[in-house]
Amino acid sequence: MKSLDHPAAVLISGGLDSAVLCVEMAREFSRVVPLYIRCGLLWENAELASLHRFFSQVKVAGLQPISVLDEPVADVYGTHWSTTGSNVPGSDTADEAVYLPGRNLLLTIKAALWCRLRQINILALGCLGSNPFPDSTPAFFQNLEGLLNEAIGGKLRLLRPFDRLHKTDVILRGKNLPLELTFSCINPVEGQHCGNCNKCAERQKGFRDAGLPDLTVYHDDWIDAPRSRRASGGKRR
Repeated sequence: MKSLDHPAAVLISGGLDSAVLCVEMAREFSRVVPLYIRCGLLWENAELASLHRFFSQVKVAGLQPISVLDEPVADVYGTHWSTTGSNVPGSDTADEAVYLPGRNLLLTIKAALWCRLRQINILALGCLGSNPFPDSTPAFFQNLEGLLNEAIGGKLRLLRPFDRLHKTDVILRGKNLPLELTFSCINPVEGQHCGNCNKCAERQKGFRDAGLPDLTVYHDDWIDAPRSRRASGGKRR
């Protein structure tokens, strides 16, 4: 039985954090809508395809179909690596290298308006405590919640249930889910994780630190694998 008999929305990417959060929210709320927002970034086709595969394997009562919204940023970001694929931050770069200016602000405003027009008063985000960016702090979201409700005359609550967790914590919470179907890569190759970018390195480290096998298919390993293993869809670890 659900403990909260009202709807919620989850701002979701195809990544580990928001995927695990969405499942947890669906176990608690009577109805949960995953909101995916396309901005025109390099990885979105692969990310959204992975998200559909993940949800096809996760059966939780009350979990609604993915709602896809559009918030294009190409005209603002210009020649940024996230839109051009040029100089994508590699595995040896710091977290700050993958900062997307204003991303949480843009996505949260769009999602909040969608929720307001559908009488949904809970919007959850999968931000982690390890996130170093200025638009991911508790103060930022507290201020944003107040401004949004003032602007739209609503009672929206912005929940961040993972705001004190790290990647390893989330992986452990979701260890019984098909985490290999989530998607974290910012430079995908043929729809697969490249295995060499900043986010792939973060993902790999998360599984190592959690002491769990990483069943993710990384493109380089897939190419190097024996043909028989590729044909059967075998994983690298």
